[in-house]
Amino acid sequence: MGQGKLIVLEGIDGSGKSSQYRRLCKRMENDGIAYNHIVFPRYDKESSALIRLYLSGRFGPNPGDVNPYAASTFYAVDRFASYKEDWGETYEAGGLFLADRYTTSNAVHQGSKLPEAEQPGFFQWLSDLEYGKMGLPEPDLVLYLEVDLPTSLERMRRRQSANGSTGDIHEKDADYLRRCLSTADRAAEYYGWLRIPFQKNGVELDTDEKNKEIYRLIRERLGL
Repeated sequence: MGQGKLIVLEGIDGSGKSSQYRRLCKRMENDGIAYNHIVFPRYDKESSALIRLYLSGRFGPNPGDVNPYAASTFYAVDRFASYKEDWGETYEAGGLFLADRYTTSNAVHQGSKLPEAEQPGFFQWLSDLEYGKMGLPEPDLVLYLEVDLPTSLERMRRRQSANGSTGDIHEKDADYLRRCLSTADRAAEYYGWLRIPFQKNGVELDTDEKNKEIYRLIRERLGL
């Protein structure tokens, strides 16, 4: 039995990650590349119950009301259930998977709750928890979509307005999102993620240009 490939798109809220993920899936389909897609968290599944309680503020109205180690386990359990129920067999048989978020999101969102000096230890603990103790696959490639805070906040505001939503406890806290950005920068350095630039010469790159670069990096890594 072979081992599959796992490619992850990561970015904070408002980074354009989901839009890039949809475009990437369409490119793969148009080029006849066999792949499978997974999106985390799985809000419609029983395994995400603690995530939903946490994000709704049932454990406290602020992200820091739940420590990063406890909150990380909420998301890790959902991934474990997903692997066992949905995609583990296909991955272990050699399947290619594209993931919208993964363990990487715990590194960014939960790591941001800790002082900078404690973050490397947390990153190590997180990898051991999900990849070591829980046996989830490590990504072959993580593509991190950079963004600045004003753009992130404005995109979330427009999205919430369109959906009639007020956002979860993460989305409502601008200072928390600011910490997530700096933590993501350190996580990208620690884990060796590839960065997708937000701007070039002070001008935001357009969606198609970023997608073209994402697709190029994936094909290069897969040898396509």
